[in-house]
Amino acid sequence: MRRREAFLIALEALRVNRMRSGLTMLGVIIGVLSVVILVSVGTGAKDTIEREISGLGSNIILVVAGRLNVAAAPTQGRLTLEDAAYVGRVVGDPSRVTVSLQSGETVRVGQAEQFATVVGTDHNLPNVFDRPLDKGRHLSETDVDTRRRVAILGAEVADRLFGDVDPIGRQVSIAGARFRVVGVYATVGATFGVARDQEVHVPVTTAQRLFGLPRLNGIAVGASGPDEVEPLQRRIVSALEQRHPGEPFSAVTQTQLLGTIGTVIDMLTGVLAAIAGIALLVGGVGVSNIMLVSVRERTREIGLRKALGARQRDVLTQFLIEAVLLTTIGGIIGILLGVGGSLAIGAFTPVPTSITWWSIALAFCVSAAVGVFFGVAPARRAGRLDPVVALRAE
Repeated sequence: MRRREAFLIALEALRVNRMRSGLTMLGVIIGVLSVVILVSVGTGAKDTIEREISGLGSNIILVVAGRLNVAAAPTQGRLTLEDAAYVGRVVGDPSRVTVSLQSGETVRVGQAEQFATVVGTDHNLPNVFDRPLDKGRHLSETDVDTRRRVAILGAEVADRLFGDVDPIGRQVSIAGARFRVVGVYATVGATFGVARDQEVHVPVTTAQRLFGLPRLNGIAVGASGPDEVEPLQRRIVSALEQRHPGEPFSAVTQTQLLGTIGTVIDMLTGVLAAIAGIALLVGGVGVSNIMLVSVRERTREIGLRKALGARQRDVLTQFLIEAVLLTTIGGIIGILLGVGGSLAIGAFTPVPTSITWWSIALAFCVSAAVGVFFGVAPARRAGRLDPVVALRAE
């Protein structure tokens, strides 16, 4: 029997038993659909985080006291403004070193209010981070030295408090103190789930007095080039640990952040895809059961074919093609639904998705492999039937 003829017979068998074929394919469809959607969600999350980290700026080193835990929020550490100045001397260019001190506060203007992350920083911030202004100016060295009560509002804070009114030169209340607005940042979105447009930046010295916190959450250093990042990272940690014997410090780069977070997301995506793959195995068991039923129902047909000269290999090929067709068609339908579902999730929900060619290829290959794996036993059983016994079957 030629392969083309076996293929046409398999198609006809699936057409005749449309309801049974559709129900058999359902498990495969759900499995492939789940794999495509879950992988696209995991990939989308990873791509989003990579864009957010890249959006911070290039060649940045984040320095904190203690051992850095990426999943933990910034805490008050051992670092002080004197340490930041010391790091500037180690780097050789103080303008490439900036500081951070954060606190959640309610910002008010009249009856309007907005809860925001108030960040105490300095005039070097635009030299390290990519933080463009929509209007106004950045903090100046004089603002920091004289502890001026001036503030730069995030885009969302400015819109919430002032609407269409230009906030430059106007007053806002932060933790009961009056600040004059000198700038508004351009919209930048979120980083690690932190809404950067809901930040308010004030001079770090003013923040220390306002919050009663003499220490810093962290220091950020902008390396002059990619080749300088790792040597500078080691040099900073070594210098701070010599300055504070017995105190541990950490310096992490963008590449390390991406690597750590990317590894975690890849592991989670793999686990989710494996769980979704269980549906494929269940679908494969269903294919195997249905094919065994089909062999039993078509025993006389098999006996007649073998009596007319069909070889064991011909019968085995025919039933194996039927099994592979079931899972392949189910896989294609699952891929189409999965791609459509991923696009819908990305368009109508805040969950990011990114469809990758390898997830589609993997899902298709696995669905076809399931047909081969679970179709072999029924096909071999059909091929081994004795024609005389098969013709006697009721």
